[in-house]
Amino acid sequence: MQLVKSTRDTLLRPLQIVSGIVERRHTMPILANILIRKNGESVSFLSTDTEVQITTLANIGSGPEETGTTVAARKLLDILRALPESGDVTMTLLNKRLTVQSGKSRFALQTLAAEEFPTVSVADSYNASVTLPQKTLKHLFNMVHFAMAQQDIRYYLNGLLLVLDGNNVIAVATDGHRLAFAQVKAEQTFERQEVIIPRKTILELQRLLEESDETVRLDIAASQVKLTFADIELVSKLVEGKFPDYTRVIPKGYKNDFTISREELLRSLQRAAIMTSDKFKGVRCLIAPGSMKISSTNADQEEAVEELEIDYGGDAIDIGFNVTYLLDVLNNLKCDQVNISLGDSNSSALISIPENGDFKYVVMPMRI
Repeated sequence: MQLVKSTRDTLLRPLQIVSGIVERRHTMPILANILIRKNGESVSFLSTDTEVQITTLANIGSGPEETGTTVAARKLLDILRALPESGDVTMTLLNKRLTVQSGKSRFALQTLAAEEFPTVSVADSYNASVTLPQKTLKHLFNMVHFAMAQQDIRYYLNGLLLVLDGNNVIAVATDGHRLAFAQVKAEQTFERQEVIIPRKTILELQRLLEESDETVRLDIAASQVKLTFADIELVSKLVEGKFPDYTRVIPKGYKNDFTISREELLRSLQRAAIMTSDKFKGVRCLIAPGSMKISSTNADQEEAVEELEIDYGGDAIDIGFNVTYLLDVLNNLKCDQVNISLGDSNSSALISIPENGDFKYVVMPMRI
């Protein structure tokens, strides 16, 4: 039975959308496959790792029949990428084998039954829904994603806190050493709600969301979040646990602050970072009226010193930081200037965008 007939690129797009979450090694071999269901002209492609599930639709079905199968995601993707861009591709299902044909190229792949594929059950009802332009939600995630923990034993840090509060949509991420906060305004208003979205889901959404004004609808249930945009539906389990109170972490009332060129500070820190070692990424910052001196040393007694002029008249402060944490935020921001606020040598620093309360970045000091 012929499943699909289309151009290579038309077939490649839905496969690229769903294949990002497919694990190469998994305890359940079928999870290396994608589920393809045909209902007349409409063909759905679905992948899951049991935590996240992505579905997309394409009108590329051939014939009126209904059927479904699962096939190895990576193999099918590699085959399609290797085929010539021009020419039609057909996919035919016969005797538990999927045949992919284009011109004089033909590939026969093993399949597993569609009925055996473990899909994530979608929640019956949702507590809250928010609709935003895709580019707004993508921007929100981009502003904080780099501060998420990666494999922390405190599992609730391996994700992003999403807060609905009034008409604010807030994203917060922390790994315990630094914290990033960003917010955007929505047209709706909400009762306050907090959920933790897993790291893998956030990274996948950054890949899938586009810089467009097309909307994305985000539905929140007790243990699940669903995002619907373009012809994509992404369902993800939420992380259970209590996220740290970010309002207590963000410093208030610091009197020592100055504004500096983001690019200039970034370049100086990149040069100073050359002299740090893989194990110790510390840089020392001496801030005094009119100047900021950045220095770094390593076990070979090598040294780098950078001096910047700043418009500053506050206290003299000698403070150390992990240079990676500073580079992460400066590389991620797109503004010309950043504002740096300091308490003393033992207090966290606050980095923000001048005259913009929608972004804050807190970084703990480091003993140098």
